[in-house]
Amino acid sequence: MDNRLLSLLGIARRAGKLCLGSDAVQETALKGGCPLILFASDLSPRTARTVLAAAAKGNVETATLRENMDEIGCAIGKRTGVIAVNDKGFAKKLLALNAED
Repeated sequence: MDNRLLSLLGIARRAGKLCLGSDAVQETALKGGCPLILFASDLSPRTARTVLAAAAKGNVETATLRENMDEIGCAIGKRTGVIAVNDKGFAKKLLALNAED
């Protein structure tokens, strides 16, 4: 895998620092338990709206990736369009890698 962002997502998943799926991410965001929420490029607008509302209430930063759900699924082992990053270090590096491309 030559995409550094996807590689780092895989490492974060194995480290147990990711929360996957819109329901789990919304719950985490409302509790203020994550510094960053990532969206796949092909996430449905309806799902994005509901998660964005929870992120706004929980004061959580959000970003949309260039990668789609299938690419993310290959990297982390589960197809998903919404990911909560539960570690500040991973969140900072993922944002930097997302801005590079």
